[in-house]
Amino acid sequence: MKGSTSLIRSLAFMLFVAFLVWSSAFETCNARRGRHWRHSSRGTSAAAAAASMWKKKGSSSSSHRSSHKNHNGGSKPKPPSYHKPTPVSPPPYKPKGDVPPPPPKGYNGGHSAVFNVLDYGAKGDGMTDDTRAFEAAWTGACKVEASTMIVPAKYLDGKIIAPTSYKDWGKGLLWWMDFTKLIGITVQGKGIIDGRGSVWWQDYPYDDPIDDETKLIVPIYNTTQKHPPIPIGSELGGKMPGIKPTALRFYGSFNVTVTGITIQNSPQCHLKFDNCIGVVVHDMSVSSPGDSPNTDGIHLQNSKDVLIHSSTLACGDDCVSIQTGCSNVYVHNVNCGPGHGISIGSLGRDNSKACVSNITVRDVMMHNTMNGVRIKTWQGGSGSVQGVLFSNIQVSEVKLPIVIDQFYCDKMKCKNQTSAVALSGITYEKIRGTYTVKPVHLACSDNLPCVDVTLSSIELKPIQEQYHMYEPFCWQTFGELTTPTVPPIACLQVGKPSNNRPQSDHDAC
Repeated sequence: MKGSTSLIRSLAFMLFVAFLVWSSAFETCNARRGRHWRHSSRGTSAAAAAASMWKKKGSSSSSHRSSHKNHNGGSKPKPPSYHKPTPVSPPPYKPKGDVPPPPPKGYNGGHSAVFNVLDYGAKGDGMTDDTRAFEAAWTGACKVEASTMIVPAKYLDGKIIAPTSYKDWGKGLLWWMDFTKLIGITVQGKGIIDGRGSVWWQDYPYDDPIDDETKLIVPIYNTTQKHPPIPIGSELGGKMPGIKPTALRFYGSFNVTVTGITIQNSPQCHLKFDNCIGVVVHDMSVSSPGDSPNTDGIHLQNSKDVLIHSSTLACGDDCVSIQTGCSNVYVHNVNCGPGHGISIGSLGRDNSKACVSNITVRDVMMHNTMNGVRIKTWQGGSGSVQGVLFSNIQVSEVKLPIVIDQFYCDKMKCKNQTSAVALSGITYEKIRGTYTVKPVHLACSDNLPCVDVTLSSIELKPIQEQYHMYEPFCWQTFGELTTPTVPPIACLQVGKPSNNRPQSDHDAC
C-alpha cells in the first residue's frame, strides 16, 4: 500500500504541475533566491512534472503571460472604512521590479543558467512518463545561482482527474495535491481539477459529521428517505479509504495566488490554506453538489492577510470556512450556494484554544444555503473571536441567515461544559433577503455571553417552504440595535451583561 500511496502522490503532483503550465505563464523560484521556473516560447509540450518538486522548500514567484510582470504587483483592494470593527485588508505584495524574460537556450552569462526539461529527455507526448526529466532539470537548477527552469508553454489539454480505484489511494491521503513552503507561487488558468468525489461520498454515506444547524431545521412533512442510496464502491470494486483527501492544499507559504481555475467534486475540502501569509484567491470556482458531505469550498487555518473575491463557490459545506489562527481576512464579491454559508469555526473543539480576529465579509450573495453568515464554537473551548464585520449580505431562500452557535456539536450528543471561546465586537449590517426557517439565531455561552454584538439594517422576509418557521432567537447575547430591523429582534439584550468581566488569560489570544 505504501508504494500505491507514493505513486498517487507522484502522479497527482506530476499532472498538477502540467496543469499549471498549461493554464498560464507560470514561473516559480526554487529554494535559492533568484532561481526561476518559466515557460519556454517553444511550442513543444511536456507531459509530466517531478513528484519531488512539491517537497522543495524556498521561494517562488509568478508572472502574467507575455509581460513577465508579477501578478501580485498591483495594489490589492482594501475594505471601505467603517466605525466598528476596523478590519484591514492584506498588505499588497510588491515585486522589486519587472521579472525579466528567460534568457535564450544555452545562455550561461554571469551567474545564470537555463535548464530546459526538453534537454533532459521530456517528450510531452501524452504517453511518456517525464518525471525523471523534470527531476533532473530541477536538480540541475538547484545547483546554480539565479538559474532558470524552462517548461514549454503548450503543455496539457483537458482536466486533471483523480483516480477512483481504491488501490491507487492506499490507506488514504489527507491531501491530493500539496504545496509546501513556497514564496510567491501563482496557480492561474482556466483548467479544471476534478476530484471525482462521488465514489467517496457513496462509500461513506453516514460516517461524516453532521452540521449542528440541521437540528434547527424541521420539515413540515416527513421527508425521510425510506431507501437511502446504496454505496456503489470504486470502479474496480472494494471500498475507498476512510480518509478523504482535500483536493489542493498550500502549507507554510507566503504570497500565494489562486485564480481562474475550477475545482470540482473534491472528496472533502476543495482548497485549503494552512499556515500561510499573504493569500489572494479571485475569479475561481468551486463546484460540488449541495449534498456532498464536508466539501468546504475554501478552508483557512492559521493563515493571515487573506483576500478572497470575485469567485463562485458551490459545495456541500461552508463556502468559506475560517478556522483558528486566522486574522486579517477579507472576503468580498463572492457568490455562495449551494452550501452552508460563510462560517467562522467551528472553534474550540476538544477543549482547544482558538484565536480569530479582524475578519470582514461583505458584498456577498447567497442562494439556497443552509446558513448565511455564521460563527460556531464548541463548549469547553477557550480563546476569542473579535473584530468581525458581516456587511451587505444578500440572501435568497437561506434557511438561517444570521447564526451564532456556541453550543456547536456535530455528534449525536456532547457534554455540557462551562468554558467557551469569547465572542466580542461582532457586527451584522445590511443583511437583506429571504429566509425559510429562522432569520436570526444567536445562542451564546451561559458563562461567557457574547458582547458588543451590533445589528443594523437587517431586513429578512420569510418564504414558506417545507420547513417549520420560527421567530428570531437570542440567548446571552448583548449589544445594540442601531436601526429598526425586519423582523424585530427584541431578544437582543442592550448593553453589557451584569457579570461582565475583563478578558482572562484563559480566553486571551
